[in-house]
Amino acid sequence: MERVLLAPALETSEPKAPTKGMSLRIHRGSQFASSLLSLVLMSAGIGGHAAPAVAQRLDLCRFQRSFTEDFNALSVSARGENDSRWIAHTPWNGDFGDAAFADPQQDFPFQVHDGVLEIAARKGADGKWQSGLLASAKPSGAGFAQRYGYFEARVKLPPGPGTWPGFWLNANQEAGSKDPGVEVDVLEAYGRFPDSYHSVVHIWDQVDPKQSRAEDHITPVPTGSLSSGFHTFGADVEPDWITFYLDRVETWRVATPPELRHPLMVLVSLALGSGWPIDQTPDPSIMAVDYIHVYAPRPDGQRDNVNCDE
Repeated sequence: MERVLLAPALETSEPKAPTKGMSLRIHRGSQFASSLLSLVLMSAGIGGHAAPAVAQRLDLCRFQRSFTEDFNALSVSARGENDSRWIAHTPWNGDFGDAAFADPQQDFPFQVHDGVLEIAARKGADGKWQSGLLASAKPSGAGFAQRYGYFEARVKLPPGPGTWPGFWLNANQEAGSKDPGVEVDVLEAYGRFPDSYHSVVHIWDQVDPKQSRAEDHITPVPTGSLSSGFHTFGADVEPDWITFYLDRVETWRVATPPELRHPLMVLVSLALGSGWPIDQTPDPSIMAVDYIHVYAPRPDGQRDNVNCDE
């Protein structure tokens, strides 16, 4: 498939609905896909020190591949039966949105065609919506999770109001753990606003939910561009910074929260709603995922300057 570098547009036109009922710090700025463009960053909610001022292209030579999902086939079960690679619900039974995440069925909500996964949201005969989610870790904690490294998905978003697609990471913690949960939303998009998407870092306080907090960044893009073609969305999670990328060009970075103590599982989902009505949501709505790749840091700062350009 052709890879197109997307240059974000200058401004978003409207604010979004609050995510999961939380009050967020929102960072607005103009980011062009250029390694020479200065970022306008504010790091007062989770981070407390200044980020480097120049946007950078991703340097994959620092990493080695640790997880490859090219969707030539799909290994998925409802909750980890038959040792599947993916499960179709969050491991903590925390499904969300206005469409129920369905157990895998024949040709729904997941289909694979020519190396591309399609996640469909559709309305049943009863008038209720169902859709799909994939998580890389099971309720037992087994499965794939990684604390640091680069996480990337190549995705085409569904158009239309009410859609709520996401590519995100979540701490893989033992059931009942009181440690703060960390969630990294690499991509969180709202079909109501086709000229932008969000990247968010959440800290979920398991003891006192009122102490939960989040840092949110809006990346402007040309209207409709994320649903008209495939683009890569990535996050490089390091001990000091989490850096977000669109088409491997930096869009934002935020200081890594000290609560990040557990490895991160990978999730991709097509939810609906998030406070926006779904009465005009296209039926069906389809999110296409070309691949999900994860890279681990090379040991001792080694580099591969020959085989790293993918």
